Amino acid sequence: MLRLQRLLAPPATAGCARCSRHACAAGAHASDVVDRRGDVAPREGRADRGRTRSHPAARLRGRAGGARPRGHRLVTIEAQARALLRPLRDEDSDTLFRWINDRETVVFNAPFHPVTRADHERWFERVRRDPSLRIFAIDEVPGGRLVGSAQLLDISPLHRSAQLQIRIGEADARGRGIGTEAVRLLLAQAWGELGLHRVALTVRADNARAIRAYEKCGFVREGLLRDAALIEGRYVDLVCMGVLSP
Repeated sequence: MLRLQRLLAPPATAGCARCSRHACAAGAHASDVVDRRGDVAPREGRADRGRTRSHPAARLRGRAGGARPRGHRLVTIEAQARALLRPLRDEDSDTLFRWINDRETVVFNAPFHPVTRADHERWFERVRRDPSLRIFAIDEVPGGRLVGSAQLLDISPLHRSAQLQIRIGEADARGRGIGTEAVRLLLAQAWGELGLHRVALTVRADNARAIRAYEKCGFVREGLLRDAALIEGRYVDLVCMGVLSP
């Protein structure tokens, strides 16, 4: 598995919309990996061991006049020390169902409303087929425990833009830089494989820790939506943030 440079920063645990409570998997090829810039390249075979290897992205660009092989998509993005992004598996559904019905987790970024198992399963199946999403599980490294979800949604090929949402669902995984690292890896996918120009998000104005974490990842404050969300019986302001491709 291709390793990425270690990215250390404070945690991020906020997003905006109600749908950000969930995360799921997009289909992909199990042989794909992602380099530091988000380019997709196939794994090397045994025959390549012991030889000097060129950069995987360079190998990919050299094929078919520079065209990326048809059908190749992201499977796993890994950071050296803290977080790994991967598509969700069927067995992750129970964990997501627990998170969506945990009031303390949900109110970081949305009003709390209990969700039934049937509604959750319908959502889980539907969103995995949505071509406008790239949604990943966040696994803790080392150990491989599922601790959160991260997604690019409302992907616009026309404007080359998307919205970003992230949630750290396990309370003991917050405050350790896992969320920030996951955001950086998700942005690598946005700039690399998806070729986006802009990624935006909204975050509660009273969530100073998340705002600082997003700023560490390159986001800048672009505006304030006053009384934009009614959460736990009171209106809260939302900060609009965005980042452009390097």
